[in-house]
Formats: sequence, C-alpha cells, structure tokens
Amino acid sequence: MIAYRATLDVSRELVRYVGRLLYAERRRRGTPKGSRRLTCFHHALFALAWFRSKPNIRLHGIA
Repeated sequence: MIAYRATLDVSRELVRYVGRLLYAERRRRGTPKGSRRLTCFHHALFALAWFRSKPNIRLHGIA
C-alpha cells in the first residue's frame, strides 16, 4: 500500500455537499450500509481530486 497526503484546492463545504449527494444516491439505489470501501465524504474527495487532475475530460454525447 502506498500512502500519501495531498492538498486539494476545493472547499470542505464542496466535498461535504458532493458527499451528501452520494449518500442520497446510495440510499436511492438501496446500497447496503458498509458495502462500500470509502465513506461518502472520502468518495467525494477522491472524485473531486480525480476531476481536478483531468481537466480535459470529454463526456460521452457532450461536445
């Protein structure tokens, strides 16, 4: 396992907001509690970090 720390230039409020959206989506889909490795907060943090490092992502069907 490789552990590292990084600084992400987004606010904690944004991470919490995205985490709440993920939480709501998991509940909507009926995802069992404890079935995911990451908490919603950490999943949101990971996703935001990934999107920040990949600024030229083209979404399917969007020009």
